[in-house]
Amino acid sequence: MSNIDTTPVLKTEHLGITFGGLKAVEDFNISIAPNELVGLIGPNGAGKTTVFNLLTGVYQPTEGRIELDGQEMKDKKPHQMAKAGIARTFQNIRLFKNLTVLGNVKVAFNQNMKYGIFQAILRTGGYWREEEEIDQKARELLSVFNMQDAADKIACNLPYGQQRKLEIARALATNPKILLLDEPAAGMNPTETAELMEAIRIIRDKFNIAILLIEHDMSLVMSICERIVVIDYGMIIAKGTPKEVANNPKVIGAYLGE
Repeated sequence: MSNIDTTPVLKTEHLGITFGGLKAVEDFNISIAPNELVGLIGPNGAGKTTVFNLLTGVYQPTEGRIELDGQEMKDKKPHQMAKAGIARTFQNIRLFKNLTVLGNVKVAFNQNMKYGIFQAILRTGGYWREEEEIDQKARELLSVFNMQDAADKIACNLPYGQQRKLEIARALATNPKILLLDEPAAGMNPTETAELMEAIRIIRDKFNIAILLIEHDMSLVMSICERIVVIDYGMIIAKGTPKEVANNPKVIGAYLGE
């Protein structure tokens, strides 16, 4: 018998949410294995970001359940979801714009800090040791994105593509089990998009985490995702490999019209 743990890192069962009388997401079932790279696609307004908001505790589902590593995440708030191991980025970049690049990454380590407030005030040896360790880890994360030389720059002064990468680096600093990327290539030029694709591959392999990706750039999705889930009007209409999804009549109809 195999001893390999086959527990999905993220699983939803009949997940749904209703706003007033409108079912924004309905009967959403997904299972993501450790280290898997999955795309979530669909036309504008299909419910993709609503799904992310459900998975991260921004919205509470009106039906169904979410499991992380086999543990139900019922009634968890966003900071509790992040602590449990679900990290995300947003369509609109949300950096601490007046902090340095390094400072933005270091902030995300706060939830795992071991020293207390009095140690911080008194600047004890334990405080400095942990701060030094966090500084080193933050710089290592930046080096994954070739941004180590930008550590002391103010975040708002970075080029757009690097701001996107910084947001991903900050999400990784929370030590997630799964990373949710909401349109990471939005607004990027082809060169920046190519660099991002390579960075996403490196992240998955280096950090051994699962990734769920919303993206409108179909060339990016088809190139890096092993499996794709398609939703329309808040419901899953197709699942499969990139090739299977690209040739699915329901998917073609949803994007191009019948």
